[in-house]
Amino acid sequence: MRSLLFVPGDSPRKLDRGLGSGADALIVDLEDSVSLDRKPQARATTRDFLKQMAGAAQRPRLLVRVNALDTALIDADLDAIVPGRPDAILLPKAEGGASVAHLDAKLAAREALHGLPDGHIRIIALATETAAALFQGATYRGASARLEALTWGAEDLSAALGAEANREADGRFTAPYVFARTLCLVAAAAAGVPAIDTVYVDFRDESGLRREAEEARRDGFAGKLAIHPAQVPLINEVFTPSPEAIAQARAIVEAFAAQPGAGVTAIDGVMYDRPHLARAERLLARLRS
Repeated sequence: MRSLLFVPGDSPRKLDRGLGSGADALIVDLEDSVSLDRKPQARATTRDFLKQMAGAAQRPRLLVRVNALDTALIDADLDAIVPGRPDAILLPKAEGGASVAHLDAKLAAREALHGLPDGHIRIIALATETAAALFQGATYRGASARLEALTWGAEDLSAALGAEANREADGRFTAPYVFARTLCLVAAAAAGVPAIDTVYVDFRDESGLRREAEEARRDGFAGKLAIHPAQVPLINEVFTPSPEAIAQARAIVEAFAAQPGAGVTAIDGVMYDRPHLARAERLLARLRS
């Protein structure tokens, strides 16, 4: 998934607009963008939307961001939306593998109740939204077969830290959030799942979004969250491998395949070793996903 667009779960109009955005996934939100008094309506709207889209031949992946495990809201969220068969749950304020395992158990019980295959609903964890979460990155590894990706967030973390701001005047993250971003990337690699970069909140700043997306791709992130449909085309562009990158990756894979057991290979006078092969294989795997 290159682009994952947040859409409020209480707005049929915005849900329909999200479908036409070109995003690889929609994150139907029951958490921050929905006020407490509108959450029952949002659950019903989200369930109906999921059911409506269940049989669609061409659609983005449909995720739902539920409320956090330590709220009294998540069980009502899951009760409402599991019958709609979402593709995945985005878990906010996750604090390591224990949080993922807890959600896994909740999903397994509801899947059985509604006749869904065990493990049908996957999990993406928001891994940096509390201070405690920053100490738990290594525990995602092996926590659940449902774990599909990790992503991170700076807004809730800045509130938790009591920060005045989380970005510099030029739009770049300040040091604590660069640290959180790095922890998410490393934790995802350790768990063997993709890392998804966080939102760029100024949706009118195209140059800032491009810079941040290109830096994320460079560092190893597989995609990026979006808060506005206008951000989606640029994110898709940045996270789609270029024809040149694809051709180079295929050449590296083919060169190593022609020399089983080789530690290095040469292509047009340039030496490539096994880490280059691993990167090439990951790039080609993204094309198939």
